[in-house]
Amino acid sequence: MKALVLTVLFLLIAASEATVYTKCELASALKQNGMDGYYGYSLGNWICMAYHESRYNSRAVGPPNSDGSRDYGIFQINSRWWCNNYQGPTANGCNKPCSAFTDDDITDDIVCAKRIVRDPNKMDAWVAWRNNCKGRDLSEWTRGCRL
Repeated sequence: MKALVLTVLFLLIAASEATVYTKCELASALKQNGMDGYYGYSLGNWICMAYHESRYNSRAVGPPNSDGSRDYGIFQINSRWWCNNYQGPTANGCNKPCSAFTDDDITDDIVCAKRIVRDPNKMDAWVAWRNNCKGRDLSEWTRGCRL
């Protein structure tokens, strides 16, 4: 019985480990998916935003926001507006369950981020981008990456 409990525990630990990208790994993935220059935003904007939102953690889930919503994944996609976490009202603008943004495949996260940036708020939809990246020299966020 003890062996079974330990086996289950180790499986749960292994299953919960997230992909945490390096700056250059994420820059490469985003560039391959057409994010460099998307809607007028350089790759540096996306890398800076992702760092300040999730520290490049593909499975990040933020604490509850003041409206009860939560933020999910590498871009911290909000459940009130962009995904459905089945815990409150949602516009579900990306037509996805929020759990889709907390796995190691960030393809759907990228598709949703592209949808978000087409909204009138553009990248201002991300508070961390407004506070840490907007209007700044972002060349450091891709410096040293072989893109």
